[in-house]
Amino acid sequence: MRIKDLKPGMQNVDVEGTITKIGRTRSFISRKTGRRVFIAEAVLEDDSGSIVLVLWNQQIRQVNKGDRVAIKRGYVKEYRGVLQLNVGREGKILKI
Repeated sequence: MRIKDLKPGMQNVDVEGTITKIGRTRSFISRKTGRRVFIAEAVLEDDSGSIVLVLWNQQIRQVNKGDRVAIKRGYVKEYRGVLQLNVGREGKILKI
């Protein structure tokens, strides 16, 4: 699938692209678990466009700027008017 074809609410999305930017890592205490969680937003780009890729905890260390990756079984949502690709618990990030 190409990035330009992604729409909010899509699930089980498989897409490939290059990480062109990784934002700073932030942390907060989860209301659900009471544990500290880490989050960073990266930009995933292919020849059709780009999308914000949300990285959680150990996913942040899995990728670097310039890496070509495949996202398997991701899902798409819109947050504050911005389209986001999430890997989720069922998904995977694979370097290619």
